[in-house]
Amino acid sequence: MSEQQDDDLRLAIMRLSRRMRAERADEDVTDGQLSVLIVLFKEGAQTLGSLAEHERVTPPSMNRTVNALVEAGFVTRDSSPDDGRKVLLALTPSGVEIVNETKRRRVAWFARQLDGLTPAQRAALDVAAPILRELADS
Repeated sequence: MSEQQDDDLRLAIMRLSRRMRAERADEDVTDGQLSVLIVLFKEGAQTLGSLAEHERVTPPSMNRTVNALVEAGFVTRDSSPDDGRKVLLALTPSGVEIVNETKRRRVAWFARQLDGLTPAQRAALDVAAPILRELADS
């Protein structure tokens, strides 16, 4: 693949990602905040440190993100049942609703886009999907 083709692919993936992220339930929730909500949805309650590590940000940065989510009513801070000194962050019902509605919107948008493809285009994406997943997980 040429350097130009590499650039075209990289830019296409970035634009697709940006377009997908635009499909969200609440425009006031940032990408970073939504990412934290999704982690809590998938993984359950977490400490600030584990969230910071997962998101590859500093604890002070994660604290600012969490503070905004707590203030918005999407996350709660509770003492750990195992260790009262440890604070666990968990989704509220409103936080769950944001995640579910965002997922619903993204799935619907993506399905509409895929429906517009030719069978050959769809087959090419079916072949590319595992390769893109491998790259994303590297």
